[in-house]
Amino acid sequence: MSSPPRPAGRKSKKILEISSYPPPRAGWGIRVSFVKQALIEAGHECQVINIAPESRTIPSPEYLTSMNGLDYAWKVFKLSLKGYRVHMHLNGNSPKGFILTIIAETLNLLTFKRPILTVHAGPYQIYFPRERAPKLAPMFKFIFGVARKVICNNEAVKEKIIEYGICPGKIIPIQAFSRQYLQYHPANLSGAMGDFVERKEILISSYVFFRPEFFIDRMVKGVAELTKIHPGVGLIILGSDDNSEEIRALVKELGIEDSVFFAGDLDHDTFLTLVHKSDIFLRTPIRDGVASSVLEALALGVPVVASENHRRPPGCITYNHEDIADMVRVLDETIRNLPEVKKQVIKPEIRDTVAEEVAILTEV
Repeated sequence: MSSPPRPAGRKSKKILEISSYPPPRAGWGIRVSFVKQALIEAGHECQVINIAPESRTIPSPEYLTSMNGLDYAWKVFKLSLKGYRVHMHLNGNSPKGFILTIIAETLNLLTFKRPILTVHAGPYQIYFPRERAPKLAPMFKFIFGVARKVICNNEAVKEKIIEYGICPGKIIPIQAFSRQYLQYHPANLSGAMGDFVERKEILISSYVFFRPEFFIDRMVKGVAELTKIHPGVGLIILGSDDNSEEIRALVKELGIEDSVFFAGDLDHDTFLTLVHKSDIFLRTPIRDGVASSVLEALALGVPVVASENHRRPPGCITYNHEDIADMVRVLDETIRNLPEVKKQVIKPEIRDTVAEEVAILTEV
C-alpha cells in the first residue's frame, strides 16, 4: 500500500487508534489496520488500544491490550500525555462503547487535545439516531460535540448526527471501503476447506459474527430448504467461530452438516480467495451500513444476495430478512439465472479512502 509522502518540514503526528483490531478480522479492525499502516508509512506515529472482546487481553506487537477499565483509562491518559490524539471508533449499538468513548475523549481533552471520532454502521442502530433513544441525546451530543472531526460512512448518517445539534462542517462522510481491501494474493485452499469448495456445485459464502443481529439461525434454516431444491449447494461461513455452538447444533439437527462449512477466522488472502470463488455472497444483518464484505464481493464480480435495509449498493439482490421463505426464493432465482446475474453485477467505485482518512487525522 502506498501513501503520499509527508510534506517537507511538516511535523509528524501522534495518533492513538481505539478500536477492535485483528484477530479476528472484522470490518473496523481491518480498516484500522490499514489506517495504522498508512500513518506509519507517511512518517507519523500510531498506537492502537485493542478493545475487541475476543482479543483485547491477548498480547501482540500490533496493539496495546486493554485488560480492564482501569488499565484502559491509564493507557489512554498516559499516551495522551505523550502527545497522542485519540481517534475513537464506535457505533450506536453498544452501551459499553459509549462509556469507553466518553472516557477516552475526556482524558484526551484533559491534555488539551480534541479527539477525532469515527461512527461506524448505518443511520439506524439500536440507540441511534435521536428518535431511537431520546434520553441518550445529551450523551451523544457530548460524544459528537467534543470531537474535533466526526467521520461517518455516508451522508445519511451525517444527517442523523446533525440532529443532535452538531455543526455540519465538522462531520465528514468517508466510505469505509478502500482499494486496500482488494489487495490480496490468491491462497491455496487445501484440506477439508479445499475439498468442500471443490465438490460443491454452487458455493455461497457469508461473513458473520455469531451474534443475534446476524440472524444465522435463519440463514442455515434457509440453506436447509435450499438444498432440497439444489442438493449441490454449499454454504461456507466466514469469520471467527466464537459462540458458534448453537448454530453448529442447529446444522446437525437440520441434517445439513455436508452442506455447511465453518471456515473460522481467516487471513485476508484466504478470505478474499474464498469470496472470489463463491457463486453468491450472502449478507444477513439489517443494521449495517454499506458493509465492506458486500463491496469486496461486488468488486470481485460476485453476486450479492442481502437482507433489505434500504442501504444496499446498486446491484444487490435483496430479500425480506423476517421471511426465510423469501430468502430461499431469492437464492433459488439467483442460482437458476446465475450466468446472467453475474453479468449484471455492478462493481462499486474504489477510492483510496484510507488516504482520505489519514489526511483528516494529520491535518494541521
